[in-house]
Amino acid sequence: MTGTDSFHTLAARASAADHDRYLCALFAPPAARAALFALNLFNAEIARTRETVSEPMLGQIRLQWWREVIDEIYQGRARRHEIAEPLAEAIRAHKLTRGYFDRLIDAREGDLDEAPPESMAALEKYAEESAAPLISLALEVVDADANALQELARHSGIGWALTGLMRALPHHAAHGRIMLPDKEGRDVRAVAETARRHIDKARKLRRGAPRVVKRATLPAVLADAYLRRLVACGHDPYHPRAVIGPLRRQLLLSRAAFFGLS
Repeated sequence: MTGTDSFHTLAARASAADHDRYLCALFAPPAARAALFALNLFNAEIARTRETVSEPMLGQIRLQWWREVIDEIYQGRARRHEIAEPLAEAIRAHKLTRGYFDRLIDAREGDLDEAPPESMAALEKYAEESAAPLISLALEVVDADANALQELARHSGIGWALTGLMRALPHHAAHGRIMLPDKEGRDVRAVAETARRHIDKARKLRRGAPRVVKRATLPAVLADAYLRRLVACGHDPYHPRAVIGPLRRQLLLSRAAFFGLS
């Protein structure tokens, strides 16, 4: 298989695993796209851990396997695996920070707990740990200073993750899974308002940022659009118009990427 074939295969798999993040990655510099695809595949793989195991212990084993994969990569080795190999290339080429991977894996241990988050603060913390490190890694891939942009990654990640949880509510409910905190009455409106606060902060931080930083944080743009649509549907994630079609998403991202609109 040639390098071009490998890239297109990686792109196709990234598109199938997480189409929204795939669309965002297309606006990154060409040299960064393969790494972003690899990161998104890794994230999608660990995110579906709970859905692919029959009991929490098996999920723990699966996540431990990924911890060992990451550890080996940082020791200069890589397992022969369709995700581990391109991930190793991304880590080496862009000198990605190990800690972000550890945080992402640790966050997915929370998915194995049957109990819902105890409070909105706990839900925000889960949203941060399961999404912000991935945005920080994307910033590193495009040679931005992720340390200096921690607040942008944090607010973008929380807003994106909370929005995703609301959109996934019908899917989770069908599988008997509850991800909204009971103390807030599992109120979608309250979660949406919290997500809105974080996305608004992310939008302010994105203003005036270099174009490459804006493009690395495009998930915040999609989260903003999804939130607006959810509000228009009366905060009902089951409403058929709560979904945004792929062409509309591409248009929103194109406007944000080329004209700096957020």
